[in-house]
Amino acid sequence: MNDPQFDAEVRYLTLNEAINTALANSEVVRVLGGVTASTSGRTIYDAAITNTTIDQQRATFDPSLTLNNTWNQTETPSSIFNPIGSTNSIITGNQNEGYGLDFGLSKRNFLGGTTNLGVNRNSNRITPGVIPLNPADRTATELSYTQPLLQGAGRTANQAPIVLARIDTERSYFQYKSAVQQSVAGVIEAYWSLVFAKTDLWARTQQVQQATFANNRTLARIETGDANAGDLAQTQLALENFRASLLASQASVLQRQAALLNILGLPPYEAQRTIPVTPMVQEPFVIDWAKINELAQQERPDIIELKLILEADQQRFLLADNQARPQLNGVALYRWNGLEGNTPAGNRIRSGAGDFDDWSLGVNFSVPLGLRAERASLRQRRLITQRDRANLNQGLHNMQHQLALSLRNLEQFYAQYERFQAVRQAARTNLEQQLAQYNEGIVQFIVVLQAIVDWGNSVSSEAQSLSQYNTELARLELQTGTILQEHNVVFFEERFRSIGPLGRYGNDKCYPRSQPPSASVARYEGGDQPSEEYFDLEDPVAANKSDEQLDASQEDEIDMDTEVDFEKIDANQDGEMSDEEIDQLLQKKSALRTFSDYLKTKLRR
Repeated sequence: MNDPQFDAEVRYLTLNEAINTALANSEVVRVLGGVTASTSGRTIYDAAITNTTIDQQRATFDPSLTLNNTWNQTETPSSIFNPIGSTNSIITGNQNEGYGLDFGLSKRNFLGGTTNLGVNRNSNRITPGVIPLNPADRTATELSYTQPLLQGAGRTANQAPIVLARIDTERSYFQYKSAVQQSVAGVIEAYWSLVFAKTDLWARTQQVQQATFANNRTLARIETGDANAGDLAQTQLALENFRASLLASQASVLQRQAALLNILGLPPYEAQRTIPVTPMVQEPFVIDWAKINELAQQERPDIIELKLILEADQQRFLLADNQARPQLNGVALYRWNGLEGNTPAGNRIRSGAGDFDDWSLGVNFSVPLGLRAERASLRQRRLITQRDRANLNQGLHNMQHQLALSLRNLEQFYAQYERFQAVRQAARTNLEQQLAQYNEGIVQFIVVLQAIVDWGNSVSSEAQSLSQYNTELARLELQTGTILQEHNVVFFEERFRSIGPLGRYGNDKCYPRSQPPSASVARYEGGDQPSEEYFDLEDPVAANKSDEQLDASQEDEIDMDTEVDFEKIDANQDGEMSDEEIDQLLQKKSALRTFSDYLKTKLRR
């Protein structure tokens, strides 16, 4: 695969920087899904949007003001007999000019009662006309109070909608927090998956290089008559298989890198190639089951949300129980009436304060016979509460099994990592032995190729198991709900006042707009080399030998093999060899030594 990203300049990226970058670009929270990232459906605005419903419910208890002013004039024509001649009629009419003021102020309290204060004023002037008062002004000031005694009564029932709005806000917050936790865990998984993919790519590249040299060497041996078409077919098959595996590894690196860039909120193609440099954790962890189980019950957002749902069910049950009661209201009203105006003589008179008063007291009762709908709603809320309590128990049950699975995975992946370390060491020893025996002519090259395959697979399996172990550590923190705390990720509310009831110039009544996460992650160690280099990617044949020791040992081995082969190749058994036999042997040994040197050099990289 020829992709320009493999030739781009490198950019070293630590896991701390990766998490901080993802959080900085999390206006819409992304989660990892396979080799891509997608939106979780949560944004930093969700909790703030839901928070507005609290004020919407509290508005029910805000005072309500009504003020109506009306000016009117009526002038209706009518006919009357002409006073001068009784047989004639004339058309005349009176003009009535009026002004009306209607003022009302009402306030509902938490007990369900409603207080009303009303002021009414009507002024009339009739022209022409002789009446006792013209103009005449009538006023009425009334104060009333209505108090529910059964349905709609009580602080608990009336405050339930506000409590429900607050619970919904908390649920929205914990849903958002859960999405951020999954996002952080996804960043860690994408990071370690890229490290594994790069390690696997290194191993497959070594296999291709080794198989390429073996194929070229076989072609050279065919020219000298030392190999046949069957040997060439064998090396070519191995080479094509290695190339296919290399192609898949290169594609995996590109996919894992794209997934990491996606969840970080970065474009898929950048001028620099991302290189992870944080080393993986290689130590086992001992975990207390009882403590981690208790911690998860307290910290996991999904468990907290299930508890909030059950709390909301209790509030809705209180509302349904209140609505199932008959309507019984006590009412009281007191009104002060007044009248003033101008007499035909021109003087103005008015009634005295408190001369004309109205009052009333009453009890109003109404109830649907049977209360069928209300009782059905109450029964429904009781069943919903039982269902959600069962869901909470199931959530706790599922949480425990997820924790147990995560702990088992941790033990399994670490045990596999230790075993694959042993497999890698055994594969390394096997490759050394098979290569030495091949150089002595004891085994065929197919055995060496199989040893190369086993060694490359052992390197890949070791890296995969350690990658899974480190990813599972993050998943365990996700299962306990503490992954944000462990990475020093907190939330803050960016506030402003423009949507408050009193606007921008009101008092210090702030309202949340968004809850972006703020992080200063410094948990993981940095590095100055690619993360895969921490897997001890070196020559499996001569990792513990210096160059001088390696050259000396090669010379000694070749000299010993040469003496043996001189004895083997002496065709006439007279202790002497012809010049052609010596040249043939030297050519063969030169090729063997060249392949051995090449193999050791490539495996050291």
